[in-house]
Amino acid sequence: MNEKFEHLMLRAEQLIARIESVLPQPLAAPSDWNASIAWRYRRRGSGHGVLEPVRHVADMRLDSLKEIDPQKEKIQRNTEQFVRGLPANNVLLTGARGTGKSSLIKACLNQYAAEGLRLIEVDKADLVDLPDIVDVVSDRPEKFIVFCDDLSFEDGEPGYKALKSILDGSVAAATPNVLIYATSNRRHLLPEYMSENLTYTHSEDGEVHPGEVVEEKISLSERFGLWVSFYPFSQDEYLAIVAQWLSALGVAPGAIESARAEALVWALERGSRSGRVAYQFARDYAGRAHG
Repeated sequence: MNEKFEHLMLRAEQLIARIESVLPQPLAAPSDWNASIAWRYRRRGSGHGVLEPVRHVADMRLDSLKEIDPQKEKIQRNTEQFVRGLPANNVLLTGARGTGKSSLIKACLNQYAAEGLRLIEVDKADLVDLPDIVDVVSDRPEKFIVFCDDLSFEDGEPGYKALKSILDGSVAAATPNVLIYATSNRRHLLPEYMSENLTYTHSEDGEVHPGEVVEEKISLSERFGLWVSFYPFSQDEYLAIVAQWLSALGVAPGAIESARAEALVWALERGSRSGRVAYQFARDYAGRAHG
């Protein structure tokens, strides 16, 4: 009888251990915060969240970003205030694709990493775990930017409410060493529909105050203290960015001047004169020039 009981207890302990292994676990702090200046939050297949160090951080520099000086000044000033322990705002960077929104955040990380700035990249789908991430870093001496790239939500996505609470609205006080920097191609992060603006039209089962639906959808954007807008580049601005990248990649001044026509054709084929397109052209041209 004792043998059977012991066998049963062993099986029960094994079963409990297997169940515990697949249950969500509290987010653990990295064992070595000096492994990188940038981290990614990832969920494993079992649902466990981990902070993974980014081994090769993009070597983006503020001086390399051209034709966005007003935006650069605002982001750099806010980031410097944050690093120095002064009041600073969460930031929403919006506007045309490929105009330097994400690059500007990476450049600020490199600029202020020596002063204790760190970055944690979080995918939109994982924003529900944002409170856990904030808790893990709240007692650290470093300053952390939680970076959400290409952010937008569809109706009902759970990350929306988690982000909204962290920005402003949770009963917990804001953590002084964490800011949210998000990029988006649209300022209002939830889709809006024409029908929602027809406040004078009411169906039998519709909203009593449909105008409040619109207010709810723009409230998330309003919780970012600093809005920075980016705009499509003119032809001259695009060519100036091309020239800067070609120079950085070691192309001779004479060749840079000769590349202007090719750069315009490259942009025309892609339907965009963005900083990203300029960088891609410069890499292609420099590779051929040095080949």
